[in-house]
Amino acid sequence: MAFARQLAAHGDRVAFITPSGELSYRELARRVSATAKRLGPVRRLVLLAGANRVDALVVHLAALSAGHPVLLVPGDSDSTIDALTEAYDPDVVARQDERGHVTLHERRPGTAHTLHPDLALLLSTSGSTGSPKLVRLSHDNVQSNAASIAGYLGITDTDRAATTLPPHYCYGLSVIHSHLVRGAGLILTDRSVADAGFWEEFRAARGTSLAGVPYTFDLLDRVGFADMELPHLRRVTQAGGRLAPERVARYAEQGRRAGWELFVMYGQTEATARMAYLPPHLAAARPEAVGVAIPGGSFRLAPVDTPTEPDTAQNPDADDVGELVYSGPNVMLGYAEGPADLALGRTVQELHTGDLARRAPDGLYEIVGRRSRFTKICGLRIDPQRVEALLERHGITAFCVGDGDALAVAALTDGVESRSDETRVRRLVAQECGIPPRAVRVRVVPELPRLASGKPDHEAVRRLTRPRSPAAGPAGPAVAAGADLDAAPWSTDPGAALRSLYADILDRDDVTDDSSFVGLGGDSLCYVEMSLRLEEALGTLPTDWPARPIRELASLATESGDRAEDTGARETRSRGARRSVETGIALRAIGIVLVVGSHIPVFTLQGGAHILMGVAGYNFARFHLTAAAHRDRVRHLWRGVARIALPSMVWISCAVLLTGLYDPANALLVNSLLDQGTERHEWHYWFVEALVYFMVVLGALLAVPLLDRLERRHPFAVPLTLVAIGLVGRYDLLGLAPARFHLGPAVVFWLFALGWAAARATSARQRLLLTAVLLLTTPGLFQDQPQRTLLVVAGLTLLIWVPTLPSLGPLNRVAGVLASSSLYIYLTHFQVYPFLRDDFPVLALLASLAVGIGYATVATRVVRRIRPAGSRPPASRTNPLSGTAPGC
Repeated sequence: MAFARQLAAHGDRVAFITPSGELSYRELARRVSATAKRLGPVRRLVLLAGANRVDALVVHLAALSAGHPVLLVPGDSDSTIDALTEAYDPDVVARQDERGHVTLHERRPGTAHTLHPDLALLLSTSGSTGSPKLVRLSHDNVQSNAASIAGYLGITDTDRAATTLPPHYCYGLSVIHSHLVRGAGLILTDRSVADAGFWEEFRAARGTSLAGVPYTFDLLDRVGFADMELPHLRRVTQAGGRLAPERVARYAEQGRRAGWELFVMYGQTEATARMAYLPPHLAAARPEAVGVAIPGGSFRLAPVDTPTEPDTAQNPDADDVGELVYSGPNVMLGYAEGPADLALGRTVQELHTGDLARRAPDGLYEIVGRRSRFTKICGLRIDPQRVEALLERHGITAFCVGDGDALAVAALTDGVESRSDETRVRRLVAQECGIPPRAVRVRVVPELPRLASGKPDHEAVRRLTRPRSPAAGPAGPAVAAGADLDAAPWSTDPGAALRSLYADILDRDDVTDDSSFVGLGGDSLCYVEMSLRLEEALGTLPTDWPARPIRELASLATESGDRAEDTGARETRSRGARRSVETGIALRAIGIVLVVGSHIPVFTLQGGAHILMGVAGYNFARFHLTAAAHRDRVRHLWRGVARIALPSMVWISCAVLLTGLYDPANALLVNSLLDQGTERHEWHYWFVEALVYFMVVLGALLAVPLLDRLERRHPFAVPLTLVAIGLVGRYDLLGLAPARFHLGPAVVFWLFALGWAAARATSARQRLLLTAVLLLTTPGLFQDQPQRTLLVVAGLTLLIWVPTLPSLGPLNRVAGVLASSSLYIYLTHFQVYPFLRDDFPVLALLASLAVGIGYATVATRVVRRIRPAGSRPPASRTNPLSGTAPGC
């Protein structure tokens, strides 16, 4: 491949810009040469898990430069990697290891295949289904298409393009190749254009080019792209599916005003990438056209004499329409369906696109329909027949068909329609095809629609799956307990009011004037509600109130003279009065909102879960390591484990049964121990697993009287020692970290221990020591995510130094409900937001919070019903440590 062998010719020009620095063409050429030598002189089949990373692109360029055919696959889909490894038996597999670095696994010194001399690249046309049918591309295909694209786009060595698309997708790969051909720069990033961090990187790198599929433009609309200041932007390119003509015209006009050009393009993997483009000056006037053939290529219209399935509402005259056929040096060698096909030479001379088109009088081509059932969704060409076969392997009989920008699926059910069945099918198709769930419309039916001939009725499938009229849904979840903060008779007997409040919140029937919150077994989330309600009634609370007996708190109320007010006056005062809120409560409330909001995403502010891991350790020290007797301390700790584990296992078990996304390891909270794969959903519940592990181990250790006495004697030194031990896992010195490094229990334990130590710090010197540890050890935990690192450092610094934050009464109420329901919000939100996030992201956030609060209310009532009457142990309203959800 000429451009891969000539990288050094561009000298010290910048080739790659990454968050950690820049890489020159000279240095890139050196790395490519070194990797090519390692691959050896014998041509071998190299399977590469693609990623927009320097190490992955070095392997790709090294293989191309040395003549090794590259089978490029999605780097984030283990199932696809495994399926194609099994199907094609590559000689070398290059994929990310558990630390995120691309490593070469040489399965044999030579090759097991006969590889045609022209074969350079193998790409899939079917998303991430793991289909063995691949496109065979030659060195000339890749080189000529890259040069042609660079020519009509006018790319120069001063350009810098962002990698907004994955490299295993031909459009994303063409951006990389066409810029390397001209010695231009690439801004390597995996961030979405919906991420504010993407635009920070783009501006800092002086980005000139932006590429997107139709869904990318949906995101651009959401983030206010039209109002952004991008002074260096020169061109925006669009391909990967039809963009509505009115949007093409709008973006063309937007570009004219802002000083950049819009290139609408048309292509297929079988043509390496691009076949046509619409000259920018025609985009506003002719937005419905795909344009003209790229330099070096040509079109013709072949007569159509077979039935078609139009993609649009147009009804063109048959005399004007034909199947679009493309010729050019970028037309593939042919398909491969197994290793034997790698020995084949050219079997295709021109490309029958399957698209119905016409040539307008001005010479521009317009796509008016499709001849085959293939459909292009979110830039990926999906074969509905393969999706049907995929579902059949999962025991689901279905008919699938494209419907505009969505895949319509009618699935057979044994009985009554089930929304959970629809959800399962939708998620299965979306996951396997690599398209967003919003692009899959599913309807389960008792009988699949067929024509009189017995063939599938695809139009009926489209009609069945189109949105139905919204029906009135059930009432929203109940508001969590604790809304009535002034029920106690403060005006007549503060002591009695306090006893009633303690009995209500802690569910105890043995409360006396000598009882204290800690003594009654209060924990961190009971503490949230208790502290807020006490502050409403008493005003400013002493910091040691959890350990003070009710008698002392009642005397404070009497001495203040404020308790003589009637309830209505107190309510009036509390609504507008300035209050304070404990930092831990504020962090838990804000943290759960940040995490859920980032998962949707309404915004992207990552790091909240790791802050709250420190908060969990802080609360562990305050509410489990009390002055109680050894036996009571241990008993309370084990009850805390149960209050985390049981509601979590119940909910996750339901998710296992209803969604098909999880397995029993998740329900048993052992996924982190077993390191069950790298898929995101498998790690959804890492946070609760880590908390359970920490508490089980610490409970076992503290059950030893000697260790219990050691902790009581050295309350700060013990957690500080655990921080040091935790750093062994933080830096993975024993090599035990899981595939998702920053989510591993051994990796994050030091944060838990740091929070514990913060609760025990009593001097400025101790707090300075913890702050120094935090500043030195947090960087690097989240690779190339400085914003996430900064957020974690800021949050835990607040926890170490600032006991309370200024607030208002209404804010305290909201914070209390969110913090006390945080475990349940965390558990439930993964099953709530996917239904709303694509169209109503803010509503998805609110619904996730509301469902979690509702589950908290229900779970609390269930626990109280099953608890033996009159028993002493408190039934917490929520779990003792959780206050967040996992990081995203």
